[in-house]
Amino acid sequence: MFRTPLLSASLLTLAITLAGCGEQTSAPAAKTAAVSTTVSQLDQTAGKAVVAHYADLALAVFSDALSTGKTLQQAVDALLAKPSDATLQAAREAWLAARPAYMQSEVFRFGNSVVDDLEGQLNAWPLDEGLIDYVAKDYQHALGNPGANANIIANTQVQVGEDKLDASKITPELLASLNELGGSEANVATGYHAIEFLLWGQDLNGTNAGAGNRPASDYAQDASCTNGHCDRRAAYLKAATALLVSDLETMVSHWQPNVATNYRTSLLAEPVENGLRKMFFGMGSLSLGELAGERMKVALEANSSEDEHDCFSDNTHNSHFYDGKGIRNVYLGEYKKVDGNTLSGPSLSSLVAKADAQADRQLQDDLNNTQAKLQALVDSAKQGQHFDQLIGTDNQAGQQIVRDAIAALVSQTAAIEQAAGKLGISELKPETADHQF
Repeated sequence: MFRTPLLSASLLTLAITLAGCGEQTSAPAAKTAAVSTTVSQLDQTAGKAVVAHYADLALAVFSDALSTGKTLQQAVDALLAKPSDATLQAAREAWLAARPAYMQSEVFRFGNSVVDDLEGQLNAWPLDEGLIDYVAKDYQHALGNPGANANIIANTQVQVGEDKLDASKITPELLASLNELGGSEANVATGYHAIEFLLWGQDLNGTNAGAGNRPASDYAQDASCTNGHCDRRAAYLKAATALLVSDLETMVSHWQPNVATNYRTSLLAEPVENGLRKMFFGMGSLSLGELAGERMKVALEANSSEDEHDCFSDNTHNSHFYDGKGIRNVYLGEYKKVDGNTLSGPSLSSLVAKADAQADRQLQDDLNNTQAKLQALVDSAKQGQHFDQLIGTDNQAGQQIVRDAIAALVSQTAAIEQAAGKLGISELKPETADHQF
């Protein structure tokens, strides 16, 4: 979503102000802040090496997102070929395994428009499930959404206002055209969360324990089919997964080396100050407006499981953890790949430490503290209390775990701005998504 100009995190108080919230979909569109830096000539070579390694990190993380996406696609194909509890569980596990790499890629969104341009198609949320498939009778959709009950799987034609849409053949192209149908951001037809819904179904437990529980028979292609239209449901899941893989292939292509016309080449051709600013801006914006704000504060304030990130699978704790890890990766110049090897190289940390060792230590301390607070979400889930339970109205202890993570992210953002300033990058103005902290 597009937002108005935002305040710098260093001007914000660390106190969490609980203000009203509304329906949120994809995060705010990334923006590229104006360049206002004074990196010395002495640091130009080192700075260029850091930006080049940043591109290497992007390539590695998107390559892992693609490889795990392809594994998910194979698991989906196996489910559709022989629907059973076992193949459904395998597809769910493949979806869960695909999330860590993608979540660590989100730090590249802000400042890099080629990444943000595809984010809505890959990871937009929350979604009005009624656009896609059957929902519970008491389903609460976004107000004023003309596509909230379209149910593409059950209907070959969809009426939206005066327009009639032909949905007789479910293809990746059709699904992409449904995003923001009728002008509503709640209409999300593609990406990880559409696939998540098709694998788990609605989570009808609210802030109580339990995730979605879609039966494998929803994909049966014989008389055992449940909830009708199993052939179209299978076609939808197959098309959505194919589009996901295609989009990830596009992301990988943007970061390949030695391609004259791709984004990586244009980024490395820019002044080094631009690249460094994009790195800090991405870290700060994901930390503040996106993770602390859209993904945690909104759900906490509304006590709403509908606003948690991975709401169908109850995987939100892991998504938040790996978003945080992605921020840390960029600063330290390292990424642990799916194959277990760690990619490391020239880092922002080394540049900042040379300019001001204390500022580097402060940011590293804040990054470590944030990861510890996000780990507390993971630990809570392992003990049986997931994010949607933590934000429950009567769960004061659980809410405090979430508040602690938000406060750590806000503090971390201030340290990011301070570190950027040591390299002459002033007025960073990371995204707040209109949240007050």
